[in-house]
Amino acid sequence: MKHILSSIVLLFFLNLSLLAVEPDEILLDNILENRAREISSELRCLVCRNENIDNSNAELARDLRILVRERLVLGDSDQEVISYVHARYGDFVLLRPKFFGSNMVLWLVGPISFLLGMLLIYFMLFRTGRVNSSDVLVEQLSDKEKKEIAKFFDG
Repeated sequence: MKHILSSIVLLFFLNLSLLAVEPDEILLDNILENRAREISSELRCLVCRNENIDNSNAELARDLRILVRERLVLGDSDQEVISYVHARYGDFVLLRPKFFGSNMVLWLVGPISFLLGMLLIYFMLFRTGRVNSSDVLVEQLSDKEKKEIAKFFDG
């Protein structure tokens, strides 16, 4: 019973990303397989969106995993494999797109929006020289009007 319970706990905490790669995809050379896993973790599944091809069960992700392994077996370096896939599928296939051209807008919009929002909040909450409109209205009242308002609130 103790072994069964420990097996269940082990399966529960097992990394589920291993389930996406089929046994027939795994390379016999451990070094190439590890390189393939590293490369696959940097490539986006075009079907699943924000999931790398190593974690995706989509057919296209499987095709990309096989392509990565084929290129490694042919002798390509890691960067050559990524460049090959990038040339075929475009910027979207990269989980971390390069910081150039139109991608610069994507990288900069978030931080710039955050800073502009913080400035807007600062000026709305803490701007100096702000006059309270109720104080201005009270100062413009005559003594007679102030007495009438006081009577209204007093009784």
